[in-house]
Amino acid sequence: MVSTTTAAQARPVAAESNPVITWDVHAQTAIFDVARQSPTAASRSFAIVQGAVYDAVNAIAGSPYEPYLIAPRARRDDSTPAAVSTAAYRVLLWLFPKQADSLRAQYRESLDAIPDGRPKRGGIAVGEATAEAMIEARHDDGAFSDATWPVGTAPGQWRPTPPGYLQVGAWFATLKPFVVRDPGDYRSPGPPALASRAYARGLNEVQALGSATSTVRTPEQTEAATWWDDPRQVEWSILRHLATTHRLSTLETARMFAMVDIAAADSLIACYGQKKHWRFWRPVTAIPLADTDGNPATHADPSWTPLRTTAPSAEYPSGHACYTTAVTTGLRKFFGRDDISFSASSADSGTTRHYDSLSEALAELLQARVWAGVHYRFATVDGKRLGASVAHDVLDQAFGPRD
Repeated sequence: MVSTTTAAQARPVAAESNPVITWDVHAQTAIFDVARQSPTAASRSFAIVQGAVYDAVNAIAGSPYEPYLIAPRARRDDSTPAAVSTAAYRVLLWLFPKQADSLRAQYRESLDAIPDGRPKRGGIAVGEATAEAMIEARHDDGAFSDATWPVGTAPGQWRPTPPGYLQVGAWFATLKPFVVRDPGDYRSPGPPALASRAYARGLNEVQALGSATSTVRTPEQTEAATWWDDPRQVEWSILRHLATTHRLSTLETARMFAMVDIAAADSLIACYGQKKHWRFWRPVTAIPLADTDGNPATHADPSWTPLRTTAPSAEYPSGHACYTTAVTTGLRKFFGRDDISFSASSADSGTTRHYDSLSEALAELLQARVWAGVHYRFATVDGKRLGASVAHDVLDQAFGPRD
């Protein structure tokens, strides 16, 4: 059952001394709070950080799991906190060289808390090695290229959307994957034909429920739509919440974060490839132009606007559905079950939402994209299928126990 409290009522879980969590918070500060990366671009950055951190922690633990990139030579008494701090710091410095001063201060604070000596030097060396391997692997990976979304003027074709009418994020469609061989192998069936009943049903639903002035959307649905749409992704804090409440070890935390973040990144790459292929129009475009779609069951509303701002990318399939499906798939794989309770807070909604299972949270997310007015239901359903397919393949190929 989903329950809600205000952010002020929610009591944050106190994080124990876990360097993976500490540096995940530092990563979020660099990635979002300072660099203001979009949720899509942020997924690449988190995957880079957590992949390097995981390889470092796994190596010091004796490599009980398959490494993501490398298993550098390490000793069991090497300092894991030094390795985590170094791996995260080095890749964050590579990603955000303009933040060198703040990152260096965080790194110095982490190292100052570790006694000097051979274990500290050993941990630093391990972190340097895994960071170097990650930087080499992601060099020239296609990030932030000048790729653009195909723009059309025919009914059904995507075009830039208000308020900014921007061209952003198309480079993610051709980004080098982290694990899967070819993201193009993963395909969605495509949106329904404009003249079909399925399309009319999808458009009419979002027109009624997703409008900024909807009279049929409930206050609970409005709150959920806002909560899930927070650009400071609630999924980030959900991972830290689970690591803390389940008292995961440093190795367990590093593995969980890497599994989830890398599966999510590859799922989004495949998803964005399909967005570029189908280049379908967003509700904010389709509803005002519904008198051009050739469907007698749809009706134009030139003044219609969505509850939440539409992302500057093609509509189908839903990127958030792909992403959150990959997150929940990774967590289900890690914990071995679905009935995991958790909560997280959103600054945008000012509330904390609580869930009793991963599937419960995902089901709400799929609806919340419709309530927000930014997606049709068929885009979220097909995004869920795509995200699950990619995530399962990533997790079948990586992060498993060594024989």
